[in-house]
Amino acid sequence: MKIQRLAVCLSALVCALTPAAVRADIAIGVAGPMKGQFARFGAQMRAGAEKAVADINAAGGVNGEPLVLEVADDGCTAETAVAVANQLVGRQVAFVAGHFCFGASIPASEVYSEAGIIQISPATTLPKFTDERPGPGVYRLAPRDDEQALAAGRLLAEEFGGDEIAILHDKTAYGKGLTDAVKAEMNRLGKSEALTLGFDGGGDNFRTLVSQLKLEGIGAVYLGAYPSEAGQLALEIKRQGLEAVLVSGDALMTEEYWSVAGDASSGTLVSYPEVPRHQPAAMALVEELEGEGVSADRYVLATYAAIQAWAQAASGAGDTSFDPVVAALDEGTFDTILGPVSFNAKGDADHPGYVWFEWQDGTPVRGR
Repeated sequence: MKIQRLAVCLSALVCALTPAAVRADIAIGVAGPMKGQFARFGAQMRAGAEKAVADINAAGGVNGEPLVLEVADDGCTAETAVAVANQLVGRQVAFVAGHFCFGASIPASEVYSEAGIIQISPATTLPKFTDERPGPGVYRLAPRDDEQALAAGRLLAEEFGGDEIAILHDKTAYGKGLTDAVKAEMNRLGKSEALTLGFDGGGDNFRTLVSQLKLEGIGAVYLGAYPSEAGQLALEIKRQGLEAVLVSGDALMTEEYWSVAGDASSGTLVSYPEVPRHQPAAMALVEELEGEGVSADRYVLATYAAIQAWAQAASGAGDTSFDPVVAALDEGTFDTILGPVSFNAKGDADHPGYVWFEWQDGTPVRGR
């Protein structure tokens, strides 16, 4: 009788351990700056990832299996990013939503590629991230930096084609790099600038510079600079009564610009990625998040959408293994809170792109 009971118990144990009876969790990761200078962005990524995992699990998981989230702090540094990427490999994650800084995303992508782990960054905009990706399985759900220059070049050539245009930069890598690319696109479209000048950042006397713009009859200024210098230039343009439209990049989409320029900022045009919370598909989630006390910021929603895309690809493939999901991501279109998303051969998403905002009474208003 004891032998018979033992046999029954062993049989039950074997049945309990068979794949049909075991519900296997699927580990995924979110990696970004969870502490330090950029912690607010890491916190957004984590909030978006946690919400996405909770919603997917509530709907039955991925292929009937629940997701478990691993959170990694990369400190926005290459060395730490490589270390945490290897830790996520050791935890056998199937997918990583991350990283935030390009200095972390790029070296981490090499680790993930070698290990056969899919990566979708909700934030990395540097073209090199996908232009030189180490292999398939590396994607981004963020606009490329060079797309901003194309948008600005088109605006200047098409809407200010009859004006004299000045291109100014603060001699920083950001300012000069952006204006060089804008100038190239504008010139390609047949519009030439009246002058191109670099100025030393940190100065507060733009009197001579603006006087030169007045002598040249400038009607539009494309500026590559950070908010402090841009605000000072806007103030001097207003003081001298120069009737010129100031056009710039995403660095001026900040309250710092308004705090320096004040009313002089009104009318400034700024290129910036489409705001995710304004997407019709995101409205219900935004309302739900804010009802839970979570601000529906850009990287909350972008991280949520990245996990949505991966989960739909894995469900469509019927598998979470690398090759089937990569094939699904390369070929499919995914319904996300950002709207329909697909990826090109480089791994760049077709959404979101850059749009134009105009500063009005201290608030950037969506236009154009």
